[in-house]
Amino acid sequence: MIFTRRRVEAFSEEQLRALGARSGVVIDSPEALRVGLGAVVDTLELPDGLTGAPDTAALFSRHRLTGDAAPPGTGLVLFGALPFAPGSPGSLHLYEVMVTQFRDGPTWVTSAGGAPSLDEMLATVEVPSQETQTATSLSNHPSGATYAHNVARAVERLRHEELQKVVLARSVTGEVDEIIDPAAVAQRLRRRETICTIYAVSVGDGNRFVGASPELLVSCSRGEVRCHPLAGTIAIPPNINPDDYQKWLLGSAKNLREHSLLVEAVLETLSPLFDVVSADEAPSIVALRTVAHLGTWIRASHPVNDNATALDFVAALHPTAAVAGLPQAAAIAVIEELEEMSRGFYAGPIGWVDEAGDGEWWIAIRGVIMNGRQFEAWAGAGIVSESDPVAERQETKDKLSSILAAVLVDRL
Repeated sequence: MIFTRRRVEAFSEEQLRALGARSGVVIDSPEALRVGLGAVVDTLELPDGLTGAPDTAALFSRHRLTGDAAPPGTGLVLFGALPFAPGSPGSLHLYEVMVTQFRDGPTWVTSAGGAPSLDEMLATVEVPSQETQTATSLSNHPSGATYAHNVARAVERLRHEELQKVVLARSVTGEVDEIIDPAAVAQRLRRRETICTIYAVSVGDGNRFVGASPELLVSCSRGEVRCHPLAGTIAIPPNINPDDYQKWLLGSAKNLREHSLLVEAVLETLSPLFDVVSADEAPSIVALRTVAHLGTWIRASHPVNDNATALDFVAALHPTAAVAGLPQAAAIAVIEELEEMSRGFYAGPIGWVDEAGDGEWWIAIRGVIMNGRQFEAWAGAGIVSESDPVAERQETKDKLSSILAAVLVDRL
């Protein structure tokens, strides 16, 4: 199939985001809005997830790109979300129309021959207007009391077994009166969480997964790699100056230890893959609307394997200690035992990869899976031996409230 790439005038971000959120895919980072639209024209099936070496080159070789020269990530791009559980089946998709609109630069459109006109597609888009709704039903899985009990069980293991950290999650499911508009949720999240990457994607069976991720798993551009792992959290009450809370977080021994475990694990993973790996000397505050996290930028360059792609680095890193724990295998075993339900796409990788192997992948947290009038949201907390079960339960409640504010009128 022949695709043509051309440089165009910028479109309405609101319309692009709405169109992608409802029927395509959206990866809306602070640097660029990327959208896949129209029909899926090719699919890279991953029956064992990223455990094998995904043959992106074979898929891209079936297509030809013509038109204007442009930066990486503006031509043929595979988009996708992958499940949390390593080795689970997944897929990446090539859309007939792909748009990259840089915040401070040009806009590029790549279209397959015979694809519908993007101008015509956008002309039919209704700007999101749906307001948040009141839940007609709401269920916790597990209950708050059971979650706190699970944290206590995990802490006991952390104190007596070779386990350094485990991330335990819980979910909320519910229903509202009107069919939920994914575009309205994406728009609301873009306004609420300005530093996050807004994502929207189909995850099968009519489900749309829309969220605002603050956590960059890995970005790869011409052999240069960046990661921004987050661990350590404090809730910020509304209408309160956050400075004192953020200073407390920067001095919290428990949160600093949790964060250092994560950073050390990422550095250990990247070191055999690159000649040069470095990290910020100390974590900094990542301030969201209702919570703040500790974050550290990690950079790597001069890969040992010149043919490695962004997907290779996703496979090496996921799941990080930010969403699983340490050691990884032992933490996943505890997660499977105590959570007693599949996370599905929650906390899995979501992003894109292009012909050159460049790409950007985030961790799919802070999101809502919606299908008609029904919704589900997840939140987790990093558990270490010093964790307080009641405080960790409250942390997940605060995170869930922040997520569901994009859907519901009332907080949890």
